[in-house]
Amino acid sequence: MAKDPVCGMEVDVQTTQNKCEYKAKMYYFCTPLCMVTFQNDPEKYLKNSNGER
Repeated sequence: MAKDPVCGMEVDVQTTQNKCEYKAKMYYFCTPLCMVTFQNDPEKYLKNSNGER
């Protein structure tokens, strides 16, 4: 499990299709909307989050 850095929801890294790599780390998301939101401004969501696996 990983924490979605946008909304804080727990995400199953084995089943989610919503994931992206940023600065050599993989991040997982509960929905495509959270993933796109993160991709638009990743640093905003990494300040207070640890969503990488």
